[in-house]
Amino acid sequence: MSFSDLKKQSSLGSLTQKLVKEVEKMNTSGGGADERLWKPELDKSGNGFAVIRFLPAPDSEDLPWAKMYSHAFQGPGGWYIENSLTTTGGKDPVSEYNRELWNSGNEADKDTVRKQKRKLSYYANIYVVKDPTNPQNEGGVFLYKFGKKIFDKVMEAMQPEFEDETPINPFDFWQGANFKLKIVKKDGFWNYDKSEFDSVSPLLKEDDDALEALWKKEYSLTAITAADQFKSYEDLQKRLKSVLGQKPARRMDEEVFNEDNDRGSVSVPSSRPDFASRRAEETVTAAVGSSSDEDDALSYFQKLAE
Repeated sequence: MSFSDLKKQSSLGSLTQKLVKEVEKMNTSGGGADERLWKPELDKSGNGFAVIRFLPAPDSEDLPWAKMYSHAFQGPGGWYIENSLTTTGGKDPVSEYNRELWNSGNEADKDTVRKQKRKLSYYANIYVVKDPTNPQNEGGVFLYKFGKKIFDKVMEAMQPEFEDETPINPFDFWQGANFKLKIVKKDGFWNYDKSEFDSVSPLLKEDDDALEALWKKEYSLTAITAADQFKSYEDLQKRLKSVLGQKPARRMDEEVFNEDNDRGSVSVPSSRPDFASRRAEETVTAAVGSSSDEDDALSYFQKLAE
């Protein structure tokens, strides 16, 4: 838009109308949820079922998944919900603080560490084969965030435990297999124990043109753990001290939480996802401190959302 166009729109008041419409859109879309992320949903019976296909690594990338460590806990000064610098092999103030507490020998300190421990999440590109609760997603390419339990099933498929089982590459277009995602509620958490891979079959009937088009729709996975998705050590340390009550919080808890989410979001091109903060999945509830489920980060955050 040229400067003359900007001046013309200003005189007509159209810029104000446009901004108002954008705000209304944000308010009605639940805070601008990332449409690139796919999430399974439970049906009326309280169970969930979907069929997905894990996709190969995007063009020019080596791995078909990305791994992210994060922390989510509440302290006297508010909430700490941040990506951990240990994801990329760096030093992180929470990990260092937890190490000090654990080595104190005090059982109360160890309980605190358990509440503040790292949460592990994985991201992968998927093709949605079947989504009964949201059929409009079928045939689409999305990013899927999942926990260690599902990742273990992926690894078991590639490295089966018994010699009569044939290893497969779940991320392969031609020699991979659909993943039947089965969810049940167990002790208030989403449980994925019944999920399993189907028999080996090519995706899209081995139509190479269609597969290539699908492949080109994938989202970058290296962007998930890029440098702009993490705050600096110094900023994280300041936030940690504030949450621990070592200095007055600058705002009320809810305002600080919202501000930190906004500050963690980085403006990136539309083809790149923003993973610096999660909105609905990081809803503030008292359940954050009570989770002891290390196996599945997705179940952990689902507990938060409830």
